[in-house]
Amino acid sequence: MSAYKYNDLIKLTTQYAHRMNYLSNRIFGEVARATNSKSMKVVKMYSEEPVEKRDYVINWYPRHVETHILMKNLRLYGLFRDEHEDFKEEMKRMRKLRGKAPPKKGEGKRSKK
Repeated sequence: MSAYKYNDLIKLTTQYAHRMNYLSNRIFGEVARATNSKSMKVVKMYSEEPVEKRDYVINWYPRHVETHILMKNLRLYGLFRDEHEDFKEEMKRMRKLRGKAPPKKGEGKRSKK
């Protein structure tokens, strides 16, 4: 049956045409029975992709955590120079040389009693 004949059948007001139109709408995910505009708005809202899964929402902020871990690993391999981390390590080393570093585990004040 050609599409032209099918369109003519749907336009008819027979019970068969109504039933076929209803079944067609059910099969293809359309609204089966005619509804008002308020209900159609709800149908449209639920047929859209959820806001949480949209690309512009997912990629709104840069991936700071992953970038930090990557830079940390690159620094360990010697491929990236993080001057702030170098400074912090140097300060820790200088405190240890001056005797200001925290004691190692088991060498604190309470262990000497």
